[in-house]
Amino acid sequence: MMSGASVSRVIDDDMLAEAVYDTGIRRLQHAYADVVNRRAWSELETLFLPDAEVVIDRRAGEPLQLVGGAEVGSFIGSAIAHFSFFEFVILNAHIAFPDGVAAKSAVCRLFMCELRQDAATGAFTTAFGLYHDRYALDGTRWRFAERRYHSLARHGGVLDVFPLPDAPGIDVPGVGS
Repeated sequence: MMSGASVSRVIDDDMLAEAVYDTGIRRLQHAYADVVNRRAWSELETLFLPDAEVVIDRRAGEPLQLVGGAEVGSFIGSAIAHFSFFEFVILNAHIAFPDGVAAKSAVCRLFMCELRQDAATGAFTTAFGLYHDRYALDGTRWRFAERRYHSLARHGGVLDVFPLPDAPGIDVPGVGS
């Protein structure tokens, strides 16, 4: 068993800050999922920096470019209005601090899925996607500074599959990088 002095030699201030910041970012991600699942669009503004750029690549047509939480909420609200059931599920998130914790910024690769049922037809569909995010510590709260979404697959009877993006616009280093 390690003594308190031994633990403090193993866990330095940067490691502690990274653990606390990682938790704060995960809380932000979960707050986003909660807002979307409850369709509480006005709450999105508090999760994004006002000038946060959000690019949505649905793999059909040109990517959409939005700015800030209000525009994101308006877009998602209209896009999912026809679903009687909609749930946003975080599958996995890899958070990194490429500039170190002192920079108070982070990046992430977040895999997600949407479970949904069309109100008119009753058809149940699933969509899978990938976010590349940039976060900023704004005072004591983490916020989205930039998001880039890419559809990975859609299931509506047959699974339409898309490759991982070659150049997602936000570089997220791998584990151990």
